[in-house]
Amino acid sequence: MSTSPLEMLPDSTPETPAALPADLESRRHQMFPTLSDADIKHMLRFGHVRHFSDGEKIAEAGKSSYGMLLVLKGGVAISRFDGLGNTSYITTHTAGQFSGEVAQLSGRPALGNAHAVGEVEVLVVPPESLRALLVAHADLGERIVRALILRRVGLIEQNSGGPVIVGPRGHGRIHTLQSFLAANGHPHSVLDPEVDQQAADLMAHYQPKPEDLPLVVCPDGVVKKNPSVVDVGRCLGMLPELPADKVWDVIVVGAGPAGLATAVYAASEGLSVLALETRAFGGQAAASARIENYLGFPTGVSGRALAGRAYVQAQKFGVEVAIPAPAGRLICDTYPLQVEMCGSLQRLQAKTVVLSCGARYRRPSLANLKQFEGKGIYYWASPIEGKLCKSEEIVLVGGGNSAGQAAVFLSGHASKVHMLIRKDSLSSTMSSYLIERIQATPNIELHTHSEIVALEGDEDGLRQVRIRNSQTEQECDYDVCRVFLFIGADPNTGWLEDCGVDVDGHGFIRTGFDVTKAQCKANFDKGVYPREMPARAALETSVPGVFAIGDVRASSTKRVAAAVGEGAAVVSQIHGFLANLPADKR
Repeated sequence: MSTSPLEMLPDSTPETPAALPADLESRRHQMFPTLSDADIKHMLRFGHVRHFSDGEKIAEAGKSSYGMLLVLKGGVAISRFDGLGNTSYITTHTAGQFSGEVAQLSGRPALGNAHAVGEVEVLVVPPESLRALLVAHADLGERIVRALILRRVGLIEQNSGGPVIVGPRGHGRIHTLQSFLAANGHPHSVLDPEVDQQAADLMAHYQPKPEDLPLVVCPDGVVKKNPSVVDVGRCLGMLPELPADKVWDVIVVGAGPAGLATAVYAASEGLSVLALETRAFGGQAAASARIENYLGFPTGVSGRALAGRAYVQAQKFGVEVAIPAPAGRLICDTYPLQVEMCGSLQRLQAKTVVLSCGARYRRPSLANLKQFEGKGIYYWASPIEGKLCKSEEIVLVGGGNSAGQAAVFLSGHASKVHMLIRKDSLSSTMSSYLIERIQATPNIELHTHSEIVALEGDEDGLRQVRIRNSQTEQECDYDVCRVFLFIGADPNTGWLEDCGVDVDGHGFIRTGFDVTKAQCKANFDKGVYPREMPARAALETSVPGVFAIGDVRASSTKRVAAAVGEGAAVVSQIHGFLANLPADKR
């Protein structure tokens, strides 16, 4: 880690704004609306007035966490800033306009700089007041949230603002960090020192060793050497300092569709909620290129878009979301319940815990698989991976809906998709509409009774795969550099062993009647016949106050809609549990 490199790189601010992508240019009026006098009157009670002199810096990228600024007099010039000293003018907000993007909902550092134009008077609306405003005035809140979201989309589409990743093209760690940021909807850029002079100058200045790559320049200019995703999360404010003495009403472990639904419904009903997520909001559902059977979206919706909307919705209601924040241990023999964070001794306290921790990607038993992860082996198919396999032949393994969606998506980028399944057809594992689409896509070839038996490559990445047909025993080598694995997942429940949460033979968490049935059988086997079993809610585990929802729950329906339904349903059960607590524990 080192200090800012700004002293060695020039700062420039163009006089004209950078053009927006065509799809956003037509929505400029929604991105930068001018509020009416009535709107401004509503807002005045949610903030406080401040004054700035001409040219004074109001907000600084990577440092300021001011919430939203409503201009009452003068102007506020907004410019992007990438940490290398490059700025790009966006717009000047005038009276009745406001600054900010979705980061301001949770008080994260600004992604751009703001300067006063003339003598300026602004209404500063802190994050907590901004969230109260959005709830209190629904119509005004809708326009504000739409503008904040569109501004974030603009930053992402133009790879502007946020951290800068510097390293050689194809470096495996670059893909890891880029995927993490993209999955969390965070703008960033990647520079190759072989073709970019600023990147070359940065490399010359820091002279990193191979193990120091890639370099990451945070928005505040701080340079980190080969940072972990936790390091990056902290520098962006995605992983805030969480108070150990606070007792949350609900800690949600996992921010997939089920966890986000719980967070939204619980927070909207006045409960304090903390959501912990290991990698990215949306979970595995966010990797779906298009979900076409989700109610209310007749033309389909991408998993990322659905998750992104839910994530903003959760922030709107005041949910604290920490990413990446893997839970390492659940402590149930105390009250409040405690969640110990993975890799540290920090313990977070809650009256109830909701387990929506989903599952971990399965990995085939190939000796050198880990060597090529991020350098030819991938477990999801986002636009980043789509660009990597442009005009290449690729291999995709799996026969479920996620595999089908990924195959169709990647077929739009790759020259050919070899789809491998162990069975003789897709009919028992995939929705019929996806099967029909795969059959109608000329550059998808289905290989039945097939599996990968060997991977070949070098330190730069994967070069070849060997595929065996289990019926003929014939083996063929394919010169491909990208393999996508969608072979299912195992429940992420190993970290619960110390707590005694009851799981079935496959590791999925039992809830409600399944717990009672299992305990009855255990008692019967021991020759014990209790007169009655303790009552528990349908989604409550064997541990009082601990609930399980979504894919990690035994007997659950593995569908996005079902996960969202369970996430909503568990909130009423949480209210019931809290209402029955002794008065001194509520």
